[in-house]
Amino acid sequence: QVQLVESGGGLVQPGGSQRLSCAASGIIFRTSAMGWYRQAPGKQRELVAAITSGGSTNYADSVKGRFTISRDNAKNTVYLQMNSLKPEDTAVYYCNAAPVGTRNRYWGQGTQVTVSS
Repeated sequence: QVQLVESGGGLVQPGGSQRLSCAASGIIFRTSAMGWYRQAPGKQRELVAAITSGGSTNYADSVKGRFTISRDNAKNTVYLQMNSLKPEDTAVYYCNAAPVGTRNRYWGQGTQVTVSS
């Protein structure tokens, strides 16, 4: 069965940095597109960053220049490096996997990121 397990969330001060990790199992990771989504209180879930199997990336305008998505196929893990964090980045962050050639989409359980002083 497919499992996506996020880690690395927690409390960070404005201007600080945090790195999220998502370890995947049950899928062929190297041929899966991966993404990070977030859902803030009272808001709809939104795409934060995505990375294709070939390494192409895409970011929400709100995080461009601050966040970096990367993947390590040898570890079946996708990362989200978050720098210059702002209070408005506070949300539950979810990992998403889209295996190539399927309509399947899988979600992790989410990890809370709180940016506050």
